Amino acid sequence: MSSLTETQKKELDTLAVNNFREYLKIPSVHPNINYEPCVEFLKKQATSLGLPVKIYHVKPTKPIVVITWVGTQPNLPTIMLNSHMDVVPVFEDNWTHKPFAADIDEQNNIYARGTQDMKSVGIQYLEAVRRLKQQGVTLKRTIHLSFVPEEEVGGVDGMQQFVHTKDFQNLNVGLALDEGMASPSEEFILFNGERCIWHLHIHCPGNPGHGSLLLENTAGEKVAYLLKKFYEFRNQEKQKLKDNPSWTIGDVTTVNLTQARGGVQTNVIPPELTIAIDCRIPPESVDIKKWEETINQWCKEAGSGIWIEYEQKQPQVPSTKLDNSNPYWLAFKEASDKLGIKLKIQIFPGGTDSRYVRALGIPALGFSPMNNTPVLLHDHDEYLGINTFLKGIEIYCGILPVLANVENRTG
Repeated sequence: MSSLTETQKKELDTLAVNNFREYLKIPSVHPNINYEPCVEFLKKQATSLGLPVKIYHVKPTKPIVVITWVGTQPNLPTIMLNSHMDVVPVFEDNWTHKPFAADIDEQNNIYARGTQDMKSVGIQYLEAVRRLKQQGVTLKRTIHLSFVPEEEVGGVDGMQQFVHTKDFQNLNVGLALDEGMASPSEEFILFNGERCIWHLHIHCPGNPGHGSLLLENTAGEKVAYLLKKFYEFRNQEKQKLKDNPSWTIGDVTTVNLTQARGGVQTNVIPPELTIAIDCRIPPESVDIKKWEETINQWCKEAGSGIWIEYEQKQPQVPSTKLDNSNPYWLAFKEASDKLGIKLKIQIFPGGTDSRYVRALGIPALGFSPMNNTPVLLHDHDEYLGINTFLKGIEIYCGILPVLANVENRTG
């Protein structure tokens, strides 16, 4: 293996930043995304790396791009480096820079939707592979760089279906890396699990009538009782966070009222009111069956005729083990220690495509190498510092060879 000269490194840094900005300028933003510009960009990257690329579809117009670096022992389980091509909508009036211009300010920060979530990570994968190949590095295990659609709307037409295809099975994935989150401190956050998502629409029927009356069994009374129960529980979970300073939001169950619907005018008691509750449940610490029984009991206590419609009702997925039984974790930790980076283990507060991989029993780690950076995913003026972005490439250059050369202890 040969080291890069300072001139080579500067050239590679310039190329990496240019590629990052070009990718950010593609407005792969919901809704109704045209993914073809992303596909063409990634095909160009594969060509520049001298690597084969395949395009899969679980649904027309929803491409999954996989660039493959074949290892010296291609029959071993592989390493998947996953990222998503789509980004969330923007409210341009609230941005100080155009959200798809990829402007660089005086502090060397790049502003664009997707800088943190998560086009940076996709480019960091590519540029780390470029540097490793240029240095003549060889790896035992094959690496697949996957770029998927629709993660920001649940991954239904992306990773959720893809993991159940023969195409995914043929990738023979042994470990997946996916997105993490920026860290405002020196630490780098590593996610080994995530909460499951329940979105409940609770329908509360009741006696309708004139707004001047005091009728029994009204929809409003039932809603009031349920909200009292949910918010009492919410306060208990907030107290748990206060009582356990080492905990993060991923360690507790969150409930929030996100919608309320019903009624026709202010002087008519409606025949039904519906409330929507967003609920996120930790992977191991909550008995999900008892939690559902509790919700059903609250509905029973609130009054007759209440029924629940689940928009989402995800199962709990066990977290990836971070112990001696997982050689990939041991390798990741070894590489991180060698690089001198401090990891903070957390449960991801939201949802990522990692949950679909973990549900198959495949270990998956969420990691975005962005420390000393404010968390701005989905926010206005999302940005990432160039130095942080380039440091992330160096980190992957240190981690990937260790992961890809893990001895085949697990299969």
